[in-house]
Amino acid sequence: MPLFKEELRYFVSAVLDEDIGTGDLTTLATIPADATLKAEMNARETMVIVGIEIAAKIIHTVDSAIKVEILAQDGTEVTPGNVIMRLDGNARNILTAERSALNILQHLSGIATLTRQYVREIEHTNCHLLDTRKTIPMLRKLAKYAARMGGALNHRMRLDDGILIKDNHIAGIGSVSKAIQAAKSYGTNNSTIGITVECDNLEQAEEAVNSGADRLLLDNMTVDMLFAAVKKYKGKVKLEASGGITLKTIKEIAETGVDYISVGRITQSAPAVDIGLDYLG
Repeated sequence: MPLFKEELRYFVSAVLDEDIGTGDLTTLATIPADATLKAEMNARETMVIVGIEIAAKIIHTVDSAIKVEILAQDGTEVTPGNVIMRLDGNARNILTAERSALNILQHLSGIATLTRQYVREIEHTNCHLLDTRKTIPMLRKLAKYAARMGGALNHRMRLDDGILIKDNHIAGIGSVSKAIQAAKSYGTNNSTIGITVECDNLEQAEEAVNSGADRLLLDNMTVDMLFAAVKKYKGKVKLEASGGITLKTIKEIAETGVDYISVGRITQSAPAVDIGLDYLG
């Protein structure tokens, strides 16, 4: 479970408050109070399941008496027609919980599914896929969990997880070397990324390495530039490629020999997968 118990309780409560308000008027008006229902959540495309326990928690928060059978754990890849969850209980409460449970399951599974596609393109190399901080506000912990389930490694969770000097920091202080010197003087360098510097060209990369950077973020560089950076700096610093990388381009970039590739779109713009809740009567 990616959330601590209290975090999960708060998240589920906020989700249901947002969706239900003072009551599900349509269901209350049309479904008898004592009606029961059996239903199945079915995959309608190939996907990596993530968020199944959260979906179950949403359902049980609405009605703890609903029987929930989980048939696909987080990280499991399923194909169209696979049943991932069965429900049996009060019809009103299943209908009321349906959309909130599906929303989070479809969103997180979408992230994991897209991530898995990227990972498969580079699994023949020694390069690792990284996520970024490009996430929907308040859903970062869940989005990064989904990326992990898809096979990526997590980059910084928050700004206090490490120093990453980007172009605007460099512009603000005047140069790459000045930015690195200031970062070293600040005294915080205990993260896994060390002092990372975003470099737009090989001249900046040279300045960063000579000034003591631990890692280079090679931003929007051509394949030829990446090859040159790998040839000169591999083993001296960690090398991370980033910027506009797609499923069509990631393989070629990984084959340059960079250590990491960071892709914002796996959390920023992954499409939700298609999961249906089908009623059995």
